[in-house]
Amino acid sequence: MADQATIEREVVAALRTCYDPEIPVDIYELGLIYGVTVAPEGAVHVRMTLTSPNCPAAQELPADVEQKVRAVPGVTDTSVEIVFDPPWDSCKMSDAAKLQLGLL
Repeated sequence: MADQATIEREVVAALRTCYDPEIPVDIYELGLIYGVTVAPEGAVHVRMTLTSPNCPAAQELPADVEQKVRAVPGVTDTSVEIVFDPPWDSCKMSDAAKLQLGLL
């Protein structure tokens, strides 16, 4: 079985394949992922937010995250928690995301 650090790296790689349908940047670079916790037995908990509480992707994005995380080798269970505190804003984006969106 893969160790927690390996699983976490692979989960982050999987999260980088999830995109907000309205913004052409992955959700990890957008700063929508607030935390990834991997338990010793391989259960993964993802804390994430949306760009707004009324985000049109509110249903599909967490389901996409759960599906992609669940597919990572070594993951035994997946939970996705949507939080709005602290609220997301563009300062949470990586410099690469800001550059891609023309904000730098």
